[in-house]
Amino acid sequence: MTTTTLAVLVPLLPFLGAAAGLLLGRTAPGFVRPLAVLPTLVSLVLAVLVAVRQGGGQAIDAATELTPTGSVPIELALYIDGFAALVAILVGVVATCVQIYSTGYLRDDPRYPSYAALVSLFTSAMLLVVYSGDLIVLLVGWEIMGICSYFLVGHYWETPEARAASIKAFLVTKLGDVPFLIGLFALATDAGSFRITKVLGTVASGGLDHPTVIALLLLAGVAGKSAQFPLHTWLPDAMAGPTPVSALIHAATMVAAGVYFIARLLPVFEASRAAMVVLAVMAAVTMVGSGLAALAQDDIKRVLAYSTIGQLGYMTGALAVGDRGAAVFHLLSHGAFKALLFLAAGVIIHAAGTNSLAAMSRMRGLRDRVPDAYWTMTVALLALAAIPPFSGFFSKESVLGAAEHVATGHTGQAPGAAGWITLVAGLLTAVLTAAYAMRLWLLAFHGRGAEAPDHGRQPLTMTVVLWVLAVPSLALGGLAYRSLPDWFDGRDLTPTLTTSVLGTGLALVGGIVTYAAWRHTTALASRVPLPLSASLERGHPHGAVAAHPEGDAGLVEAEAIAGHSPAYGGVAYAADPGRLLLGPLHRHAAVGFHLDAVYAALFVRPVQAGASLVRFLDREVVETYVRGAGALPRLLGAAVRRAQTGNVQTYVSALLAGTVVLAVAVLLVATGA
Repeated sequence: MTTTTLAVLVPLLPFLGAAAGLLLGRTAPGFVRPLAVLPTLVSLVLAVLVAVRQGGGQAIDAATELTPTGSVPIELALYIDGFAALVAILVGVVATCVQIYSTGYLRDDPRYPSYAALVSLFTSAMLLVVYSGDLIVLLVGWEIMGICSYFLVGHYWETPEARAASIKAFLVTKLGDVPFLIGLFALATDAGSFRITKVLGTVASGGLDHPTVIALLLLAGVAGKSAQFPLHTWLPDAMAGPTPVSALIHAATMVAAGVYFIARLLPVFEASRAAMVVLAVMAAVTMVGSGLAALAQDDIKRVLAYSTIGQLGYMTGALAVGDRGAAVFHLLSHGAFKALLFLAAGVIIHAAGTNSLAAMSRMRGLRDRVPDAYWTMTVALLALAAIPPFSGFFSKESVLGAAEHVATGHTGQAPGAAGWITLVAGLLTAVLTAAYAMRLWLLAFHGRGAEAPDHGRQPLTMTVVLWVLAVPSLALGGLAYRSLPDWFDGRDLTPTLTTSVLGTGLALVGGIVTYAAWRHTTALASRVPLPLSASLERGHPHGAVAAHPEGDAGLVEAEAIAGHSPAYGGVAYAADPGRLLLGPLHRHAAVGFHLDAVYAALFVRPVQAGASLVRFLDREVVETYVRGAGALPRLLGAAVRRAQTGNVQTYVSALLAGTVVLAVAVLLVATGA
């Protein structure tokens, strides 16, 4: 079988699995789980074979014309270089782990068949984006992921949080997709083709007429899809979906698609120095803002969501300094440890019966109830904080090293301003990342209070996946940083001494300061009991809002999301080191610096006011004319109806009277009177 045929099967198999799962979900439920896992697993194996055959050498380029258009052709094209081959393996690994994990996590969910089919379709769409050599075909996968995210985030549609989150995710990403589509057509018009190879050839020859406009239009779509400032607000709210969906979106699909798109078309952005500076500023604001917000969140999944936004900021920062090798390296390592973090969080939520860190901090011995999640999440948090020798250290340092080279003028591939912006923001974010990682670990696993409930071991399908993902979270960076340049652009990814010392030192400072703050706040909180709240009055002894942990993990999470509220009072937050570290900034960071309120004032309310005006005009003006047009004939008809009495004498009298009137009128006209 040729490599091209294998590559075609990689996205095709999950698609076929999704179609079969939807068709057989009700009639043959016993086939649903095999149809969810096996096609994705086989697709992963084929992706590995494609990567082995590609070997980081000459790109695989094949195409066939889809349909004649009369102008710019649209082709079914594959373009698989080292970047595409490795990213496809990441997508396959994470998707397979998510499908296996979901068989246990949602084992009693009545909507599991449709859920599994949508996850397979989501995976197929991302693989199509990764392997596509034509921008229109890439756009198809791009948009399919958008609609899949709408349905998956809204999986618990009974809860208002899930319904609102799914609509918000769809609308915000579509807001970015409109300029993105315009940018794609402008790019194809300048290049004369949607083929990525021809577009890059046009850029190399200086054939782009409007590089800055095109780059900024495309950047708007990337900001929406990859949750970058200012279109990042949908991602934290998307935590209302099932935890495995969060792992898939954050680690290997959707948000990764934007970063991958820029990496694939980086020369287009490099053609405009202004666009590179804008990209750097966007990355810097995203990194720092998300780090501060993560430090103030009470929902464990929202902490991880803001963490994803910040790590994507590192990737876009690497792209802003022109090093797509560093960006994709961090994309690969982040995919492993972020998937692990979310899946471990699902185990913790099930065991604790809540997603509230404030409630977990009042539970003693939670780590003993979930030892697998405890140890694997510890590995993942160390990777997130970029502590050597975990994988996140090597990939994050490659980003900082690339920024340092540009800032100090060692390379001219990007403006020096972009290098300094990325470097300073990256170092500051290193402190914040270590701080919120340490805070999460302490509040979740080192609570003090009543004994955490024991609901037995988690399903094997959930715990095995955690250990599988722990391996690349621990070792991927150290094993890969020497060999990855052969798959990428050949640029060295070895950590530099200066940024390694600064980055690691700042991370240690962030962790140590957070630990000291936690010791202080814990001692303070132990003197005052947790105040009664609505959840306590309902009989939940820890202030937790969920649930029935003896039930299905998905049900527990749905109830926890529906009932979660951060309003545990100031005393509950007294054990939170984030409140002490952020001070008066905490209340602003906890709500994402009020960006949702700003957007509501700037966009939502004006649109609602406009809709109200249109409704008023439609009902009071347009309908008035319509009603009037119908009322006049109705009145005339009523008048005529009154004349129709059925009395023959009346009719004869009217006829004679009319005849007399006509005769008189004729006589007057004839005499000239």
